[in-house]
Amino acid sequence: MRITRLAVTCGAMALVLAGAACGGSNSNNSGGSSGSSPGTSGVVAKASSGKLTFGVKADQPGLGLQTGSTYSGFDIEIAKIIAKGLGVPESGITWKTTVSANREPYIQQGQVDIVVATYTINDERKQKVNFGGPYYIAGQDLLVPVNSTITGPESLAGKKVCSVSGSTPAKRIKSDYKDAQLQLFDSYSKCVTALAGGQVDAVTTDDIILAGYAAQEQYAGKFKVVGKPFSTEPYGIGLKKDDTAGCNKINDILKAAAADGSYKKAWEDTLGKSGKPAPELDTSKLTNCS
Repeated sequence: MRITRLAVTCGAMALVLAGAACGGSNSNNSGGSSGSSPGTSGVVAKASSGKLTFGVKADQPGLGLQTGSTYSGFDIEIAKIIAKGLGVPESGITWKTTVSANREPYIQQGQVDIVVATYTINDERKQKVNFGGPYYIAGQDLLVPVNSTITGPESLAGKKVCSVSGSTPAKRIKSDYKDAQLQLFDSYSKCVTALAGGQVDAVTTDDIILAGYAAQEQYAGKFKVVGKPFSTEPYGIGLKKDDTAGCNKINDILKAAAADGSYKKAWEDTLGKSGKPAPELDTSKLTNCS
């Protein structure tokens, strides 16, 4: 009898364990498994909720500028195009201000889904995040007072040059123009304020960013862009490193925007007001999202 009771007890326990295992499996299939399936944490899946968070600049006139709770500029319009292509309405967009130094951490930590913030694609950053684009090719230049004797990067020796911590332009000055006195802030607007106050001799970043500052009403006639670019800066759209599907989708959206005129309209409604004609978006140079 003891053997029989033991066999019955063991059999009952086996049935309970089997049932629990089956119940756990069904639970995962009904809701939990999607979290571990490949690609479900990317922007395409996130967009199915009708909401996305974009990291953007807030202090770059014509590109990404915050006024109250409103953001405007070319990067903002590009973000709206991306959101629309992913099925997210403008009302579903949350804007989050980023600075150059926190773009990769914000993506990695999930504080933003996508970054559209004058974000140069380079090999170092591609180790940490993925990039769609480029959607614009800029070049590093210098913003100086109209009466400045600075004519290009070769005349920066002994000059105080301001840029932003963590930015590609700052790293280039540090590595290639070591005789310049590099001053670093966390935003270009602070650099421009320092230039206006005479604390620095020049501000360096991408030409189109500098042109936006020079065109601001309070600086009209005070500054000039030297007009001698000394780099090539392909602006990309940043997202998580493993989100290949999202990257490919973003590139498809950019191809469509180039074809249907929405890319050109985004330029004309923002940077085009400076008189600079819309560039051609060369879709043959879009990144390989691997």
